[in-house]
Amino acid sequence: MRFLAILSYQLTRFTAIVILLAAGVTFIEPATFSWVKGDAQVLVLGIIMLAMGMTLGKQDYQILLQRPFDICIGTLAQFTIMPLLAILVAKLLNLSVGLTLGLVLVGSCPGGVSSNIMSYLAKGDVAFSIGMTTLSTIIAPVVTPLWLTYLVGQTVEMDGWGMFRFMVLVTLMPIAIGSICNILFHNQKWFETVRAIMPGVAVIAFACIVGGIAAVFGNQLFESALIAIIAIAIHNFLGYVLGYWAGNLVGTSTAKKRTLAIEVGVQNAGLATGLSTKFFPTNAESAIVAAVATIWHSVTGSVLANLFAWWDKYQMNKQKTKLTNNTESVSIGE
Repeated sequence: MRFLAILSYQLTRFTAIVILLAAGVTFIEPATFSWVKGDAQVLVLGIIMLAMGMTLGKQDYQILLQRPFDICIGTLAQFTIMPLLAILVAKLLNLSVGLTLGLVLVGSCPGGVSSNIMSYLAKGDVAFSIGMTTLSTIIAPVVTPLWLTYLVGQTVEMDGWGMFRFMVLVTLMPIAIGSICNILFHNQKWFETVRAIMPGVAVIAFACIVGGIAAVFGNQLFESALIAIIAIAIHNFLGYVLGYWAGNLVGTSTAKKRTLAIEVGVQNAGLATGLSTKFFPTNAESAIVAAVATIWHSVTGSVLANLFAWWDKYQMNKQKTKLTNNTESVSIGE
């Protein structure tokens, strides 16, 4: 079981590679993930949310009560910057209706568990990250359909009420079940083992969803990939920049600014993928954007986290060198 826990951790670290492998396998043998559709896809998405719920315990909800201002400001930044950026980028690039829908859908989704791991690697404020993820996920069933209706509801047929019910069923319920289990059984050895394995299970589930998209929309994926990547790259990069800037605006610490940059820039694109195929099954481009964003956010978020960590190490070495030089200068002077 220890091996499985280590494997789960490594799968989480290399999420993007796992997802890319799944997409590559699908192009070679489409039948591999062709089963990931309809009810099967809903079940897979529920497993991802269950895994997320199993990471939430009493202390995470206490964070919401202890730091309401920070977390509310962060969540407000996430749910305003990314949806509005999405529609702005879509207009600037003159994206098609489908690509616009996909980008807005990604921008209107909450953060995911991967952002918590990235915040940890970036030497950010992990408690702040978990608090934002928790709150954004709780309010997403209301906020996500509202943003979609407002931003693209005039050009795309929307079922906002249906999306709300679906998100409650597929996101909040599995998260609640996982979280309740965590609270009740967190001291049990067997549960600790299961909880350690679940992040890896979630990564595999993400890969299955992306593989399912590639199996169904393989040809369209190649046709729309370039413009989709450009749009996602701009949207994601500006999310990092404006997220960090939002931290500057409210005068937070460097750790919080890093966390805000990651939480704002990295969205739960796996959820966006599931929503796209469920509510816009005939719109291949929206699903393609969400699937590509799943990979892109995983890669860039990990890179940014490592850059932040590298910068700290560089600054520390610089300080050590400076102190060493000063000590040598004093010795010579004496």
